[in-house]
Amino acid sequence: MVALCLGGALTACGSGDDGEGYAAVGAGSSPHGAVPPSGSVTLIPLDGPSASASGTTSSTSRPSPRPPGTTPGPTPAPSGDGTSTDTSTGTGTGTGTGTGTSHPGTTPARPGTTPPGTATAPAPGTTTPAPPPPQPPTTPATITLSAPVLGDADQRWCERVTVTFRNTGGRAATSGTVTFATHIIGALGVDWKTIESAQPLPAPIPGGTSKTRTYTVCVESWRVPLGMHVDTQKVTATWK
Repeated sequence: MVALCLGGALTACGSGDDGEGYAAVGAGSSPHGAVPPSGSVTLIPLDGPSASASGTTSSTSRPSPRPPGTTPGPTPAPSGDGTSTDTSTGTGTGTGTGTGTSHPGTTPARPGTTPPGTATAPAPGTTTPAPPPPQPPTTPATITLSAPVLGDADQRWCERVTVTFRNTGGRAATSGTVTFATHIIGALGVDWKTIESAQPLPAPIPGGTSKTRTYTVCVESWRVPLGMHVDTQKVTATWK
């Protein structure tokens, strides 16, 4: 009964103005809309957003990964023809700066600290004390004498003798004796006699230093009669 009614409906579809009728031979597109599918529909995701205008299939597109630093924008409402277009744009910027070096096994020094083993320069405005002078070698004292410088004294049997003593050794000369060899010269220049006298050394004389001393050297007055004079020609010294 149902099959007869369906057959009768197919044979009785439509009539033209000329009174002639026609029968539908097979399934086709209806001028009034799309015919839904009769079987099961499988949805397959596509790479981009798309939608079928006929409405027979649909797909779900995965969002493409955004580049770093972008901000998603608003999503527009779908259009009326069944398709959607993503026109959202997003921009984003990010800046960052940083400096620093690090080597394996080492720890960066904190500001205001000095790494171990680093020499520290003296602060500005300070004066580095001078190192002490080197100590002279501890060699024995050695006294050398200059040639005597002679001068007249108040009496003719006396004479002023100036001598410079220089210690070229390392130790100081703490004591000693200076010996003068004074010649008695006659009126005609004859050297009548030599008289020796001694006076103390101008000690102490440190090593590497010198001292100058003027002595008044005299002989007995009776040894120098009127017209004669004295002449100290040699000076020697002993020390310890």
